[in-house]
Amino acid sequence: MSLRDKWILSIERRALAAIGLLAALPVWCQYPGQVTKSTKDAPDLRAVAVLEWTGEAGHPKASRLVPVAVLDGGQLQDGGLYLARPMPLAVSGEVEYELQRNGQPVGLFDIKNAGQEQGSWVGYGTWKSLPKPKPQPSMSEVARNRIEDEYSDRPVLHRKHHADEDGTAGKGGSSDSASDADRPTLHRKDTGGDASASTQSPAPDTDRPTLHKRDSSDSGSAPPDDPDRPVLKKSKKKPTEDVGHVDSLPGFTDPDRPRLQRGKSGDKSAEVLPTLMGLPPDMEQAVAVSDAKSRPEHPWTFSWSNVDDEAKMKSGLEAIARDALGVTPPAAAPAPLPKKARKNTKLAPPVEPPPPAPLLDEQFRVFELSYSSGATLVLTAHSDGPLNQQKFVTLIAQPDFYGNLLVLLKNVADGARLDETPRMRLVDAVNAMADNRGELLFELRSSTQRQFALYRILRGQAEKLFVSSGGSFGAAGRP
Repeated sequence: MSLRDKWILSIERRALAAIGLLAALPVWCQYPGQVTKSTKDAPDLRAVAVLEWTGEAGHPKASRLVPVAVLDGGQLQDGGLYLARPMPLAVSGEVEYELQRNGQPVGLFDIKNAGQEQGSWVGYGTWKSLPKPKPQPSMSEVARNRIEDEYSDRPVLHRKHHADEDGTAGKGGSSDSASDADRPTLHRKDTGGDASASTQSPAPDTDRPTLHKRDSSDSGSAPPDDPDRPVLKKSKKKPTEDVGHVDSLPGFTDPDRPRLQRGKSGDKSAEVLPTLMGLPPDMEQAVAVSDAKSRPEHPWTFSWSNVDDEAKMKSGLEAIARDALGVTPPAAAPAPLPKKARKNTKLAPPVEPPPPAPLLDEQFRVFELSYSSGATLVLTAHSDGPLNQQKFVTLIAQPDFYGNLLVLLKNVADGARLDETPRMRLVDAVNAMADNRGELLFELRSSTQRQFALYRILRGQAEKLFVSSGGSFGAAGRP
């Protein structure tokens, strides 16, 4: 069931409640006309969520779906609060989500039931694989089926060929009898006195059994009954009554005594129990979209014209990230020589720079968020050390006309002050506005809470389009 059907059902329920309220008002304040709302004008809802799981993709050990936003009438609403009665519409039962990776479907997720985890609604369900497409027939099979179809519907009449319809038929009776001697023929019974016909009729069979009507005059000549023959007679004795003996029990009021009752089972346990709690380190995320309309696939993967350009852009972003994290070691300057010794002293070999500091949990993605829009680069990483000493960086950049990096957004968070500035973790790109343009979906994670934010990249700027309500998921462990 799509979100649009759920929305129509909620509208009908509200209409019934409004009708009952109008019926309770006095007659003089009733509206004389009739107000109706056509369900054809209902907007097409589109929900965006994040599926989180541990284990293998497609067969997770534990999973949950976190609602992010619902597109209603061109406006993004909070998916965790939209039509919550009490559960939001985005995680109500029988809602199906399509799991995507770079805009391409990778699976389906059906919501079975929902629950609250530390103040936020999440959905539980099952991960299903995509339906297999029907195999396309080859050109030879298509041509063969077309030829068979042309001749299969054409009626053909055939005249049955008899054995007597031979080339010698009609020339003489001898030839007919010779062609089919065992063929049965019909003869008319002759009732006249034709001697020739009577001589040709077969003689009656004397051994053939015949049925005769019994004569009533022979009833007296029946043989007498056999005196030794058994006879069934009805018994005159009255049968004993089959009555059960029941004794009343004394007053027995044991409250723990089991009782059998007729009816359905009282098991009201959830279909899918919550199994994923908190933020485990091995948790993975994927974008989930539920839409009433079938829209064409739009992959967000960018194709480089030169393979070396990707490595160049990644190296440039890593250098910016190290500067933002403060892990770039300063270059060692050579010691100055005295003026008298400069002429006679040979130049020392150049000192090799130290290796760059490692970027932990580095994630580098390149998107094409709209057709012919160019590359959009996203890099996320953090420094080494305990959580309160780590720093997190997120960069969004685009190459300019000359091939230089243009940073659109730089977010640096300190592990000791995540409640003030949360870290940004990229989930994926998603078409949240149903306008064939992708937005970047980030998770904003603090020390105890988290939110989800959508960013639109347009005209060289990164605009924050939507932020969901916060939810408490416990203390975040070390990534």
